[in-house]
Amino acid sequence: MSEQRTAVVAGSTQVLAHVPGLARHGSKPARELPRHPDVSEKFLASLRSYDDAVAYAPHQAYVGAVHPRAMGERPWWGRSGNASRLGPRGEIVPDLEFLGLLVAVDRFDLITLSPDVADEAAAALATHPLAKHLDIDRIDKAKGDVAAVLLRPGSMPLHLGATRLGGAITAAHEEDEALTAAVLLDNLASKATATLSLLHLLHNGGIDPASIDFVIGCGEEAIGDRYQRGGGNMAKAVAEVAGLSEASGMDVKNFCAAPAPALVTAAAMVSAGLFDRVAVIAGGSMAKLGMKFQGHLKHDMPVMEDVLGGAAALVQADDGVSPRIRLDSVGRHRVGMGGSNPAIMEALAVEPLRRLGIPMAAVDDYATELHNPEITEPQGSGDVPARNYKTIAALAAQAGEIERADIAAFAAEHGMPGFAPTQGHLASSLCYLPHAVDRLTTGGANKVLLLAKGSLFLGRMSQLSDGMSVLLERNGKGN
Repeated sequence: MSEQRTAVVAGSTQVLAHVPGLARHGSKPARELPRHPDVSEKFLASLRSYDDAVAYAPHQAYVGAVHPRAMGERPWWGRSGNASRLGPRGEIVPDLEFLGLLVAVDRFDLITLSPDVADEAAAALATHPLAKHLDIDRIDKAKGDVAAVLLRPGSMPLHLGATRLGGAITAAHEEDEALTAAVLLDNLASKATATLSLLHLLHNGGIDPASIDFVIGCGEEAIGDRYQRGGGNMAKAVAEVAGLSEASGMDVKNFCAAPAPALVTAAAMVSAGLFDRVAVIAGGSMAKLGMKFQGHLKHDMPVMEDVLGGAAALVQADDGVSPRIRLDSVGRHRVGMGGSNPAIMEALAVEPLRRLGIPMAAVDDYATELHNPEITEPQGSGDVPARNYKTIAALAAQAGEIERADIAAFAAEHGMPGFAPTQGHLASSLCYLPHAVDRLTTGGANKVLLLAKGSLFLGRMSQLSDGMSVLLERNGKGN
């Protein structure tokens, strides 16, 4: 057996796809808009432009261009600026290119594009920095009569913006509800965003795709057919299109909490000597598009949930520079802990640190459910990160590590504003990983605790919640 090794996070990238034309296919809009034509009209009129989406401060934070604490005062929406689509850790893709990406990862010819949209998408992607890794030839083969495709039972339109019809997607089986057009679009969108994130990871790090042994997916999609509705393995599907010829893969499912156990599993594999390099990937969730649109329209805001996120990280053996993953720090939410927020935070934020003798104030950044409050508050969901940070600070005071008068200051110093789209697995600490890697390698931080929470009760199989946490630490070698 190989000697146990220390695992590190050697790189982390994230992308956003701005998809206003697909926002109507989110679970909530797809149910509500057909019932209310007047609301549908307002919804379409309230879609953001690509420039507005790029300039949006939380989006810039997501691709690593600005730290969440430097996003400035709210409101963030409505502010303009000279922001770039390319960030240090990823990019923000426009909807035209994203339709092309959907086709590029479509292995079963499910999508048809109108000839003009296909030509425009192919031309735009041909100039992309990652063009040589994209199967752009598929886009030309996807040209067809979109109107004719939409006459087929179960097919769905794919729009660009409010009105332009760009293409259509068909069901893969007439009777299999796991292979409907809506489910397949969800899966392809997740695959496209995860693939693009992984390609950025390889490109940014100069990584040989063949050097990656294993891929772990932690997205919210459910790939399968009627006999295995959640069969999965998005990981291997992404590895295939990204050119990881020597990799195998699997998916980890745990509702929103999945990224933390995926990262821990990857680190355990590397530490045990089972694999040298493991990529952790996740794509966006179509179902969450426009989820809280009613609150946004009520407050005369744009439809804020108009982006799909993607993420990728590389876990490998200690290189002497990258942040170390402390497997001895793993916190878990045990069955008997109870489901209250303080109980969950006690299990994930307090107990692991106490076990290691690390003061809570020694953790520079706590990354938890970093949902963007500008999205959640108008619909009445409140500021989720602020609520969590207040709980963590209160637990520090309860433990006697800080004074009660310092709770607000502790939350501000060790927490941050939420900046992730409301796609739970991305918001649940994964979105902060690029910033954690940066701060732990440049010396801005020494310790970052990632906390992920999952709502198992949503699946109607258990009343329990779940969660996992893990500490990332600055590498002492060579510093």
